[in-house]
Amino acid sequence: MPTRRWAPGTQCITKCEHTRPKPGELAFCKGDVVTILEACENKSWYRAKHHASGQEGLLAAGALREREALSADPKLSLMPWFHGKISGQEAVQQLQSARHPGDYVLCECGASHVAVGRCYGRTGLVSCQVEPLAALSLGLPPTAGWLLNLQHLTLGAQIGEGEFGAVLQGEYLGQKVAVKNIKCDVTAQAFLDETAVMTKVQHKNLVRLLGVILHQGLYIVMEHVSKVGQDPRVVGPGGSRAGGSGWGGSGAGPKGQGNLVNFLRTRGRALVNTPQLLQFSLHVAEGMEYLESKKLVHRDLAARNILVSEDLVAKVSDFGLAKAERKGLDSSRLPVKWTAPEALKHGKFSSKSDVWSFGVLLWEVFSYGRAPYPKMSLKEVSEAVEKGYRMEPPEGCPGSIHALMGSCWEAEPTRRPPFRKLAEKLARELRSAGASAPNGGQDTDGPALPRSQEP
Repeated sequence: MPTRRWAPGTQCITKCEHTRPKPGELAFCKGDVVTILEACENKSWYRAKHHASGQEGLLAAGALREREALSADPKLSLMPWFHGKISGQEAVQQLQSARHPGDYVLCECGASHVAVGRCYGRTGLVSCQVEPLAALSLGLPPTAGWLLNLQHLTLGAQIGEGEFGAVLQGEYLGQKVAVKNIKCDVTAQAFLDETAVMTKVQHKNLVRLLGVILHQGLYIVMEHVSKVGQDPRVVGPGGSRAGGSGWGGSGAGPKGQGNLVNFLRTRGRALVNTPQLLQFSLHVAEGMEYLESKKLVHRDLAARNILVSEDLVAKVSDFGLAKAERKGLDSSRLPVKWTAPEALKHGKFSSKSDVWSFGVLLWEVFSYGRAPYPKMSLKEVSEAVEKGYRMEPPEGCPGSIHALMGSCWEAEPTRRPPFRKLAEKLARELRSAGASAPNGGQDTDGPALPRSQEP
């Protein structure tokens, strides 16, 4: 018998060979990797999933040892809603601390039944009932498609570094990927709570999350977006590195992932014309419109978190980890120059606070990557904005675009336009600018004006 119990989601190594299993048992060889799915009523057995074969079955606890790579974060769980054998009172306490209506907890109740509790509002109203295990359809993570196999991942050079870990280039099953390694347990668990939703979020202007791997903390595997010729490791003000602090595009070097700040700073007006600026802005607005339609809030929208692909498509990154990171950060570490007043003062993040940040991003784009609120300290910015100060337009910025920025910076959040309206306005501006733009002033690395397509 092991001296400790392994939680669902724990990765273990088999210590022996078991190639002739009985019905219901899992076959394995010595040194295979398995993931614990649940503890059986008989405490000396577990149900687990084999990483290589994908098969599930029972195996004895004595045949396992915990994978050493996970010893630093033993509490990290792919199923934080499963609490094993706890009392009814403990289950109610777990529900009363639930964050959202619809949250649930699951605990054991006999060999073939479980007790399922659900939260129906923020007033503490809960419901609990016993259901057959076979009748549940909770989308268990090991079969959900986003728990990836470490054996299929090849890591390459580091292409950036953010607040919570390094960003590495890699390959997964032959596909070029970017990999973020998070070693902070609180952030990793918060991110895992959101992963099942985030892997279903797919749009041409969002960096796609492919899945996660539990190894030395948490590996987050995502689409690799590359653009040749960035300025290496630009550092920006406002509490964030110009490369970003999340999982999408942290400070890539010349052959790594290129964010929009670096792209604009290294090219300037001579190579990037107004239609291209409008195109990038439209791409971001369309990506954010999609997130808004899914009721997802970014919380850290800025040009440093926009990646530019080789065919000049702008993609929003960090839209998942931004929420997870905020659980472990205090307000003094927020990106002040991009954050809406209500979010800074009261922690009220919403799509409307994302719209405020989008207005600052527009200013960054049309200033060709300058830091917003130039020559102002963070304290001066927060105080001035509270008193009604708004930035002047960058040099050469069309009046209509500065007016759009102003609409994003309305003090009352409800008066700010939705991203759908912003995208419609930018599309009209792009059509107008494209019709009258000269042939010069184009980026030579790719097409000057990629056409926006519906997702």
